[in-house]
Amino acid sequence: MKSLTFLSKLTIYGFLLSTLPVLFIGIFSYFTSSNEIQSHVNQGKQQLIRQINSNVEQKLMTVNQTLNQVIHSTVFQKAMKQKLTENDFALYNDLQNEIRYMQSFDTKVEDVILMNERYNWMVKNSGLYPFEQYAHYAELSGLIHSSDNTDWILTPTTWFYSEENTNMASCEYSISLIKKWPSAGLEHYGAAIANIPVCDLQQLVQLDGESNASDSIIIIDSKGLLLLHPDAKLIGHLAADAGLADFGDWNTADGQLRMKLNGSNFAITYHRSDLNNWTYLSATSISSLTSESKKIGMYTATVCFLMLIISIVVAWLSSRRMYSPIERLLTQLRLRSNVVSSGRRANEFQVIGEQMQHLFQSNERLQDEANRHLKQVKLFDLMRAYQGAIKQSDVAERLIRFGYGLQLSYWKTMVVMNVQIDSIDGTRYKKSDMELLQFAVHNMLQELIPVDDRLDPVFIDGTIVTLIGSETEQLKLFKDNLNDLAVRVQEHIATVLSLNISIGHSLPFHSVSTIAVAYREGLEALKHRIHLGEGIIVPYESFSSGKHYLNLTYPTHLENELIDAIKLTEPDKAKPLLNQLMRAIFTIELPPQEYQIPMSRLLNNLLIVMQESGISLKSIHQGNDSLFEEMLDLHIVAEIEDWFWTTVIKPIIGILNDRQNTQYHNLSEKMIELVRRYYDTDLTLEQCAATLHYNANYLSGVFRKETNYSFSEYLAMYRLNMAKKWLAETSMPIKDIAAKLQYNNPQNFIRSFRKAEGITPGQYREKHVAV
Repeated sequence: MKSLTFLSKLTIYGFLLSTLPVLFIGIFSYFTSSNEIQSHVNQGKQQLIRQINSNVEQKLMTVNQTLNQVIHSTVFQKAMKQKLTENDFALYNDLQNEIRYMQSFDTKVEDVILMNERYNWMVKNSGLYPFEQYAHYAELSGLIHSSDNTDWILTPTTWFYSEENTNMASCEYSISLIKKWPSAGLEHYGAAIANIPVCDLQQLVQLDGESNASDSIIIIDSKGLLLLHPDAKLIGHLAADAGLADFGDWNTADGQLRMKLNGSNFAITYHRSDLNNWTYLSATSISSLTSESKKIGMYTATVCFLMLIISIVVAWLSSRRMYSPIERLLTQLRLRSNVVSSGRRANEFQVIGEQMQHLFQSNERLQDEANRHLKQVKLFDLMRAYQGAIKQSDVAERLIRFGYGLQLSYWKTMVVMNVQIDSIDGTRYKKSDMELLQFAVHNMLQELIPVDDRLDPVFIDGTIVTLIGSETEQLKLFKDNLNDLAVRVQEHIATVLSLNISIGHSLPFHSVSTIAVAYREGLEALKHRIHLGEGIIVPYESFSSGKHYLNLTYPTHLENELIDAIKLTEPDKAKPLLNQLMRAIFTIELPPQEYQIPMSRLLNNLLIVMQESGISLKSIHQGNDSLFEEMLDLHIVAEIEDWFWTTVIKPIIGILNDRQNTQYHNLSEKMIELVRRYYDTDLTLEQCAATLHYNANYLSGVFRKETNYSFSEYLAMYRLNMAKKWLAETSMPIKDIAAKLQYNNPQNFIRSFRKAEGITPGQYREKHVAV
């Protein structure tokens, strides 16, 4: 070890120390009880069950969403409102297309049944049937009128058997998704049913690389029926037949427990789904875990001993090479010879630390130099502001960031001054001296104008530009002071440099956001040297009638309001705004051809809105000519306004409105499902909003639009309907019915019932029981 450095020795000791915990873990694992092994296995089983649950629910949700699209389709809604016979071939063919759309290898849906009890027809894969003559009419009619709130139920496959569905024929049971019609009503006369053979459920629970593990999964539905079991003969039987009679008493959604199955101890891992209240569980034999735990402990201990031996060998071999990176680093830092000559071989870190401190000092020097360059960055940003490369709303923020906040806070009136050197022909200067002369003029401006009255002068295309500000709001006084300053600058430069300069300045302005406009005004003023000669001072207002260079008359605020109305699908608001926008544009006095500019701007912005909303141009315009060509062919204001409305705005609103209606249908159906599932709890609109992750006021408006009822009205009607059902079909006491429907006391329930039905609950029960 004598030849090793401090770092190399430290590496060897570190390797040895790091392997000791691994060794202890291996020894400890040998004596670990089977309970800890079982805990790890249960965690893996819990994760597996959750993955299987997620996989199955994803498929079920896909089927649910697809069936929702079917029952909300125009074809289905049209068919449910009329009698369907063999003569209605086109409508029947459309219904069959809707059914075939759902049946795919991915969803495992084997048959879709459409039923209409009111008009006595039923459509499925094998054809069109009179509903009342169907062999299982009573069972299917019972599904339509069932008060069961569970969409997915276990049904005998014989109810839906079709000759072409060979998989269903070989499977005794199916899980069926039932959507009653009308979905928003209290009384149902039709339904759409999607069937998945229980035999295919095994394929739905398969996970990548987990086929063997998923073979032992058991699935129990909300009624206690076995949907999946390793013993296929038990499918469709009660869970009690498989020794799981008390699974309904498990209080938590996830957990592990021990119980006896067929006389043997098993570790049960289960998960109860929030979607449909199905229970997923896996059973592992305790005896198999115990026998495996010793094998695992012995294997772990053996591996750890081997790791210890290998670590010692690797540490010894690698320590000889460990010093090479440090040596290369010292060589690159040119410190290797110093370390060797000083005999400080074991103190390499100290040497490197000293060098790093030197680097930090160098970094501080570089930072000081960067700060010196900050002024150049500030001047560059000023140039961009004058040239309009910075948004108007950001100009003030940028100037404040670079230290001009104090001046801007008390300046009330400002102008932009542009200074240019006139021709140097006939002077003692050469053309090559122009840059030096401009630099000299720049420095003189800094000396002649106090810092508190200006921004830093900058060079832009041969012009020295600066912004002059003043606290006064009196324009005459400000202009007089500005003229005196310009004369003083001209005279001083003429005296010192023997040069003529011309000065052009903008109209006075009060907001620094218009600095780009003012710069253009100053340049425009300087152009008048062409007929006024050299050495002039030209205010922009002397030839502009006091109007700014850029007089933006386009009604941007009206355009923004119009776009907002389009996005909110409010045609009643959008059309008047379009009229106001047209009147605002065409009241401006422009040559006829220049009206094309604001019209093209409006059309371009509307097309941007369309594109951002994901609407293709073909969906609103089918012609060969472009929209711009069509618009430019119009010459009357009324025609232009009507063209914008009928060709662009109204179609966009229609497409956005259709999308919104689809969203409304889905939301209202989810809210109705919550009512059906939780009507016997203290359900509120706010709880629905929290569950669906939407604003409560928004959901209230959507629900009323779709059902013509408020949420509280619909909930009250549903509870009343359930109360009538219980009164007619059960002997449940009235006070229990009141408590179950969340009434504070039976008297409140009796008063509400009598107000809705005209009789008391007791009288209603007597009347219907007698019948």
